[in-house]
Amino acid sequence: MAGAIEEFADNGRAFAREDLIGRELPLVIRGLARQWPLVRERLTDAQFVARLVAFDNGTPVDALVMRPEEDGVIGYNAGFDGFNYEHHRVSIGKGLQRLLDLSGQQRVPGIAIQSAPIAKCLPGFLGEHTLPFLDAGVEPRIWIGNQVTTPAHFDEYHNIACVLRGRRRFTLFAPEQVGNLYIGPLEFAPTGAAISLARLDRPDDPRYPRLRAALAAAQVAELEAGDAIYIPPMWWHHVASLDRINALVNYWWKFVRSDGYAPPTALGCLMHDILAFRSLPPAEKRAWKALLEHYVFGEDDPAAHIPPARRGMLGALTSEQVAKLRETIRRYL
Repeated sequence: MAGAIEEFADNGRAFAREDLIGRELPLVIRGLARQWPLVRERLTDAQFVARLVAFDNGTPVDALVMRPEEDGVIGYNAGFDGFNYEHHRVSIGKGLQRLLDLSGQQRVPGIAIQSAPIAKCLPGFLGEHTLPFLDAGVEPRIWIGNQVTTPAHFDEYHNIACVLRGRRRFTLFAPEQVGNLYIGPLEFAPTGAAISLARLDRPDDPRYPRLRAALAAAQVAELEAGDAIYIPPMWWHHVASLDRINALVNYWWKFVRSDGYAPPTALGCLMHDILAFRSLPPAEKRAWKALLEHYVFGEDDPAAHIPPARRGMLGALTSEQVAKLRETIRRYL
């Protein structure tokens, strides 16, 4: 019942950063990375591995290894006191060779090299594999593995993910679907990102009766090598790698505010708010909800009735004013 993710209509022009300004919804960009050499040359698995290994400088990166019975789905162990994978630090080359060795076998362990900074482990790769419309300071990361699934989770950054090898199925949920996704512990999560405990391929699991509502509202796209997807901040995304050897390059960034303020992490803010508000009496919780709706989440300007020179933090701020406010916040906390 899920819908398709909107796709970029190029109309004869190249995709540009301006296409993302103010965008609130996901977007598939077919062929965005089709001219990358490792995509364009249509290599065999062995050739692809050899070409990528040639860029490897031996820097250890994070790799997860799951037993075959886990079906490649990253998550918790049966006792919910740990995770269902072993964590290793290996070079890209060693991980790729292991994937190649397993690629012709049945019932293999799930392997995932996670979020490896390309500049640190594959520096030569960046010469011909770039997205020129992104700022040079946006650091790409590479994700490599076999048929592994990362359950629904969110990032607080803008994200463009380009499929370098294999196929990946992205299932996205709007932030409002959080109540239907059965999210696990915030402070005890695989790879640090809170994940959905419900498996999308098991919609009738009686433990998660609202999952079907989430699936009905989901947006889905299957991407091949050279295709890309834009995922807005805070959107839940479930990512299934479908082939024996898969690779993806992603770019995370935040649009810089004019006053230079870098907000704290979304998870940090959420944890603080849970501690601050969750256990309050009902009347106090309603009062705080009203304040936050008025000053933070509402659409109307809460300072429209105040002279501009006296709007303080509710008005336009200079970087100096932001610095003073941050110091005030530190004192309060």
